[in-house]
Amino acid sequence: MASKIVVINGSPRKRGNTARMVESFKARAEEGGATVVVFDAAASNVGGCHACETCFKSGKACTYDDDFNTIAPDILDADGIVIACPTYWYSFPGQIKNVIDKMYSFCVAEKDIKGKKCGLICCCEEDELDVMDGISEPLDRIAALLKWEVVGKVLVPGVLEEGAVDKTDGCEQAAALAEKF
Repeated sequence: MASKIVVINGSPRKRGNTARMVESFKARAEEGGATVVVFDAAASNVGGCHACETCFKSGKACTYDDDFNTIAPDILDADGIVIACPTYWYSFPGQIKNVIDKMYSFCVAEKDIKGKKCGLICCCEEDELDVMDGISEPLDRIAALLKWEVVGKVLVPGVLEEGAVDKTDGCEQAAALAEKF
């Protein structure tokens, strides 16, 4: 199992379906000896990328000082990255998209973030799995660009109300995903 895993959680619900799956993932990963850092993107102040291309020149990942600078060192040092979020309008929630966009800073500064394992924990209100394609497929492309290995995806449809995931195997799937790191 990877020694350090960063989970970027984009759900604003503190006890929601995504949070429950993240808790299951984290518990299993820690049981396996990993250190897990959960970054709450929804509660953080991470603005969009300004495309200034001055990344890391100020000593911080982003010249525009926001909460991305608090998680950037963990992302850089991590062996594994997990994106966790609900599906909003068939795509990433804006809070998590800003974090993803600011990962561009590692490319601009030529920071070596290759070779990480990555995974996805995602849910949606609708019953069809393809509702999450707008998250799953971009993650595949991001991983290919960054030379990360996608080790698994937990995709849970049909959950809207807080706790609905408890009536599925989503938390068990999330725990099993941890074992792939």
